Amino acid sequence: EVLTEDPETAFCTLANREDLNLEEGSIHHCLYQFTCNEKLTETNKLLCDVCTQRHSGPKKNIKSEKKYIYTNAKKQMLISLAPPILTLHLKRFQQAGFNLRKVNRHIKFPEVIDLAPFCTAKCKNVAEGNTKVLYSLYGVVEHSGTMRSGHYTAYAKMRSVNNHLSDLVLQGQSLEALETEPVKGQWFHISDTHVQAVSASKVLSSQAYLLFYERLL
Repeated sequence: EVLTEDPETAFCTLANREDLNLEEGSIHHCLYQFTCNEKLTETNKLLCDVCTQRHSGPKKNIKSEKKYIYTNAKKQMLISLAPPILTLHLKRFQQAGFNLRKVNRHIKFPEVIDLAPFCTAKCKNVAEGNTKVLYSLYGVVEHSGTMRSGHYTAYAKMRSVNNHLSDLVLQGQSLEALETEPVKGQWFHISDTHVQAVSASKVLSSQAYLLFYERLL
């Protein structure tokens, strides 16, 4: 779906991106880079239907008679609908010549993350006036090994049932109140049939491959 937006607000976010602590090797740094404003120029110019129509005129419908007009543009990927469950998939590989190599670098991630700096200012399910979209960590998938072989393990938090979150998932209700603390519960490390209780600090030091957050209410 293509929407015409006001150029003054099209690239605005719910919260100021410049206030972020963009420590390299953090999930905030990853999200900031993924949602950066990009300039489309030269061979990346955007095909402009309006410019093409204006140049060709309304009566020229034969493709061979049209001269397609390309123009410089800006592109930015922002979140327009904050999900009840946020899943972050970290790219754990890089090109090394003709081969792929696994990236084992530790990426820092918090127990509570604010998605507002990465949401459009007109985010559909955020109450007017809210400048925070908070999520609490409840699951992590970790991979050990190489690109060819390895082993998946998981960390999961056992917590009480969140009826408000269930309503949000099933009925799409909007949020009015937000908390700033992570959901209380006990973390467990799961490896095949072995399950062991662990501390939150153990979870936060893991080599995350997948991160699972639930929206705070």
